[in-house]
Amino acid sequence: MLEAPTIAPITDEVLVQRARQRDSAAREELFQRHRGDAYRVAYRLLGDEQDALDVVQDSLLKAFSRLADFDGRGGFRFWLLRIVSNTALDWGRRRKRKHTVPLDERASGPVIDDDPGRRLQQQDLRRALDEALGRLSPKIRTTFVLFAELGMSYKEIAETQEVPIGTVMSRINAAREKLQAALDWNRLKGLD
Repeated sequence: MLEAPTIAPITDEVLVQRARQRDSAAREELFQRHRGDAYRVAYRLLGDEQDALDVVQDSLLKAFSRLADFDGRGGFRFWLLRIVSNTALDWGRRRKRKHTVPLDERASGPVIDDDPGRRLQQQDLRRALDEALGRLSPKIRTTFVLFAELGMSYKEIAETQEVPIGTVMSRINAAREKLQAALDWNRLKGLD
């Protein structure tokens, strides 16, 4: 019996080449592939849905207008996420961060728990974590979001942010320590 031939998906590299030649279908495919990750990064860094959408749109326009500058190292996704991160940080400086988004609240929405006591405890923990995340420096917060939200490896983050892998490791460690200290402080306050 003959099997249907499998068609390999078109790589980002091929799509970038086509997009450089003003192929609108290639640009649309790149947009569709990477808009979710771009939105999650922008939303986590800004804490506001509309600002995140604006940042994604602005970032994609920047990326497509600068495709000639893309050298292919690290891949299109990482290059785009670097643009999104930088654009979000610029927007955040201009508009002051409105609020953070809980790390476990994804596009699907919050997790529902039927135990009211547990729900209140989780809400308190989320609020404390959100406040602590909002107090991190933009560089540390961005690195931590790429790691915790998108699950990027140290190497991928280093390529995206164009920093040494050791810098990524120290930023993630600093974020963990500061977040843990903030959570410990809130726990102690709650005992008073």
